[in-house]
Amino acid sequence: MEKIPMTAGGHAALEVELKMRQQVERPRIIQAISEARAHGDLSENAEYHSAKEAQSHNEGRIAELEDKLGRAEIIDVSKLSGTKIKFGATVTLIDEDTEEEKMYQIVGDMEAEPKKGRISISSPIARALIGKTIGDTVEVMAPGGARSYEVKGVRFG
Repeated sequence: MEKIPMTAGGHAALEVELKMRQQVERPRIIQAISEARAHGDLSENAEYHSAKEAQSHNEGRIAELEDKLGRAEIIDVSKLSGTKIKFGATVTLIDEDTEEEKMYQIVGDMEAEPKKGRISISSPIARALIGKTIGDTVEVMAPGGARSYEVKGVRFG
């Protein structure tokens, strides 16, 4: 089984979601199914079908979370150091076209939130950054075309 790298914070967030889905959502959905079943004919019971669909979605997500957490390789970012970009690094970049400064932390796939500056290790920009150091220039193929960035800073923790 392939290990899935993630930060301690990302692992904790997945555990919270799993617990919520198991202890809050599952009983709520079971109750909704029970109430809908009491309405009689199930073939034309929209509430029943909706609740069964919610149950299927919730159970699928629980299985996915259990799998990911079981294969998690927790990387303590606070113990990392150096000048080379690797998993867990927070990288400051300058867009060479617009001079705009951007900051990203490279995290696991399950914890990526680009709007919050957390990019997946498997994203094109993260793959281009791995192994680079301050002063390096990276070319990234973005949906809008090629972008060029200069690495201005690398920090961990």
